[in-house]
Amino acid sequence: MKCSVLDDKRIAQIHRTSIGILETVGIVIPHKQMRELFKGAGANVDDAKELVKIPEKLVMSSLATAAKKFTLYGRDRAKKAVFGEGKRNYNATAGEALWINDRTGERRYTTIEDVRTATRLGNSLPDLTIVGAMADPKDIPTTYRCVEVAAEMLKNTTKPIQFWFHDRASAKFLIDLFTAVRGSVEEVAKYPFAYPFLEPITPLRFPANGIDLLFETCKVPLPVPIGPMAQVGLTAPGTLAGTLAMENAEILAGVCVTQLIRPGTPVCYGGIPHGYDMRTTQMVFAGPEQALMAVAMTQIGKHYGLPVYINVGLTDSKTVDAQAGIESGITLACGAMAGADIFGHLGICGVDLGTSLAMLGMQHEIIGYVERLMRDFEVSEDTLGLDVVRSVGPGGNFIAEEHTAEHFRNELFFPKLLSRDFWDPWVADGRRDMRMRAMEMVEGVLATHQPVPMDADTLKRVDGVVADAKRILGK
Repeated sequence: MKCSVLDDKRIAQIHRTSIGILETVGIVIPHKQMRELFKGAGANVDDAKELVKIPEKLVMSSLATAAKKFTLYGRDRAKKAVFGEGKRNYNATAGEALWINDRTGERRYTTIEDVRTATRLGNSLPDLTIVGAMADPKDIPTTYRCVEVAAEMLKNTTKPIQFWFHDRASAKFLIDLFTAVRGSVEEVAKYPFAYPFLEPITPLRFPANGIDLLFETCKVPLPVPIGPMAQVGLTAPGTLAGTLAMENAEILAGVCVTQLIRPGTPVCYGGIPHGYDMRTTQMVFAGPEQALMAVAMTQIGKHYGLPVYINVGLTDSKTVDAQAGIESGITLACGAMAGADIFGHLGICGVDLGTSLAMLGMQHEIIGYVERLMRDFEVSEDTLGLDVVRSVGPGGNFIAEEHTAEHFRNELFFPKLLSRDFWDPWVADGRRDMRMRAMEMVEGVLATHQPVPMDADTLKRVDGVVADAKRILGK
């Protein structure tokens, strides 16, 4: 099944506008070494304003050199996320500041223990390709937080991981950490665990630390998703087309950044613009415009031949309810049908208002639903079943037929959380709604699931890297 909103002509119009933005307006690069690289590549650089105007030739040459396929691997190399080959990947959020108690609805600041908990849950969910930290723990200093978060994640899952990289100094320890597990930098390059996000600050500005840390990670190189979050009418023009053009310009500038640091670095096109609610003054995570822009950005990214990351499967709801199901389900289905490689940061309630394990549990159920939708169905002599129809004839039923037994498990989606009971059993079971079922599923998993542990030598090396990071970066 396919979904599209742009034709070739409109993609070309958006591209030309993006090039016009880069050539005539420019983008702020608050990083002297990076500006020097742009200057050497033929860009028009104003150091006083930290402004770089990027010619189309540089954009296109950077797109040509960027690697367009890559794979993230878990501690178990059989567990992987493949980009650029038509696969769909699903990930939990890299981390939120606040943690929601699903039983009480109360929020608090996150801790490193939340990272362990979320990672164990993510490790247990079969359709979750990349495990996210879901917490950005306040109880760990920012200087070495990402190192300790990554270490706890590697201990608690055998899947690829996602967390927030912080700066160049901590990135050095992250590479040491990955090397401690893989055995060598060469193995880290061949089997990367994670990638650092490069997030332009709309409109038309890059963060200094975001660029600076790439000088470390590109030595490997680790893949780089580039994902600005332009907002319609606030940090981008008040039209979807204008927002797409500016978002695209920022992503193209990010591709240039990665390729000037190290040509051939793999990149992922992060088309994640959002709406802006003029009434509440809040970003919109999951309006209908989100689906439209996500589909459009997928088409644009694929036009450049790049793997694509989009923000779908999210919700503006603060809890697991009908709104959350509607918004997560519709946007995720549209994104999957558009052909993106990875979707959203699942597990978030509202617009970064907190992280919820029950929300992740419900969204994991939606993934299964969407995956069945994407699998379509086979039409063949066998599946059409003329012989069994002849055998049963008018007035019969097919439940006891061998043909049914052979096919129904593959043909039908059997949910774990969605309720299909009759009324009386549902009442007898306490009239439980989706929120309750999701909470109970999460609690059951956490009570029993334990990931495959690291071997003692690897664990010792990992703990040693974390100790070094605390000693050096914690000063």
